[in-house]
Amino acid sequence: MAIDVYLNFNGNCREAAEFYAEVFGSEKPNIMTFGSSHPNSDYPIPEEAKNLVMHTRLNLDGSTVMFSDVFPGMPFVEGNNISLSIVNKDIDRIKSLFHKLKEGGTVGMELQETFWSKCYGSLKDKFGIGWQFNYDNGETMGM
Repeated sequence: MAIDVYLNFNGNCREAAEFYAEVFGSEKPNIMTFGSSHPNSDYPIPEEAKNLVMHTRLNLDGSTVMFSDVFPGMPFVEGNNISLSIVNKDIDRIKSLFHKLKEGGTVGMELQETFWSKCYGSLKDKFGIGWQFNYDNGETMGM
């Protein structure tokens, strides 16, 4: 298990990911846009969000760095746009860490099944550090 860095951008994620890939000599990023995600009629994707980056990742000198644009209307504060990401094959470990870190913190998304993971959630701990939790069953869709 490793703790990865997750960077959020305000509409320029594609440009940033391609820049970092070039700087570090990494492969071009495989970019998933909000528009390419699984449609949910209860939550239609606004036109201005369809080409924004929902997720991409790069290997930068041996470290996994993940990137996304913030969804339109969501808060973006430059300098606070970094979170730590736990990606693990042990779902019980994910649940344990989530419940320990949420004490005194604020849950952004309770642990739940998503189209990319059987167990995903996010929170800010009591120190204001953002955390994301993602179960990895080996089928992470290139995430």
